[in-house]
Amino acid sequence: MRITTAHGIDESSFVPIGGIDQWVSIRGEDRSNPVILEIHGGPGASNLIHIPRTRAWERHFTIVRWDMRGAGKTFSAHGPSGQGELTLSRLYADALELTDHIRARLGVPKVLLLANSFGTVTGLRLARDHPERYSAYVGTDQNIIAGGRDSSAYDALLTRLRGAGKHKQLSRLTALGPDRTAWSPEEWSRYAKTVVTTDPLTYDTMKTVVIRSLWFSPLHTLRDLRAYLKGMTFSEQLGPQAMSLDEYAEGTAFDLPVFLFQGADDVLTPPAPARRFHDALTAPVKDFALIPDAAHFASFRHPDHFLDLLLTRVRPVVTGSAAKG
Repeated sequence: MRITTAHGIDESSFVPIGGIDQWVSIRGEDRSNPVILEIHGGPGASNLIHIPRTRAWERHFTIVRWDMRGAGKTFSAHGPSGQGELTLSRLYADALELTDHIRARLGVPKVLLLANSFGTVTGLRLARDHPERYSAYVGTDQNIIAGGRDSSAYDALLTRLRGAGKHKQLSRLTALGPDRTAWSPEEWSRYAKTVVTTDPLTYDTMKTVVIRSLWFSPLHTLRDLRAYLKGMTFSEQLGPQAMSLDEYAEGTAFDLPVFLFQGADDVLTPPAPARRFHDALTAPVKDFALIPDAAHFASFRHPDHFLDLLLTRVRPVVTGSAAKG
């Protein structure tokens, strides 16, 4: 975990963002490497727990990991009453403010935007609106919210429950209906948890990757871990806010390179809608890849494969040269 290289960086602190202090970690072995800003998912699921799994990424990139309001150490420091406004618009504004802080702190004109899972809702909007701040966009576990027109993941869940004879769960989920804009935060959370626990590969990834990373994180105390889980519950209110978005209506024209790397067997954010969006968008460079033997959390289940995608497909585009050995 230690970074001892002469030109490395390893600093973590609270940074004033949007009126509250928010936790920001900056790590990398060479400050001349491209800078990545991670937008974590959940909502409320900090990526700090995955640093040991993604340690190799820091040899090729300087990575900024941010516990946004409602998540991780930011939630732990201020509690529920100290998070301020928790809306998608506020997170978007926070991300822009943090981006400018990073650009000034590290002396770079642009940063590479890497968003995963629920973070892709904010990440895609940042990329679309601000090519002057970001060198490229990489989305993984990419959400494509199409104004309620795509219910394929919901339909697949009902089919899976029906086939497994899970009649009580089937009844509860059928009662919700496919219109996610009508769901409460609790219903949105129940749906997501049912998807995760009823798909063997996703459930295995949750147990062996996410929960294991959470439990054995060297950067968190037991108190931090309790706060981590409470932050995720607190942040569930963000889920339904996103369901009325329409990525196609917001725009498919991007003025920066766009990369979508999706788990081939993801049932929470299936690859098919991401592929359709990729095919519809225009960008200076665009690329799509499936990560085999991966459901949701693809980049953390197979961090070496994901790093290879970053080095062979993304880094040459943003730097104009191949990665260093």
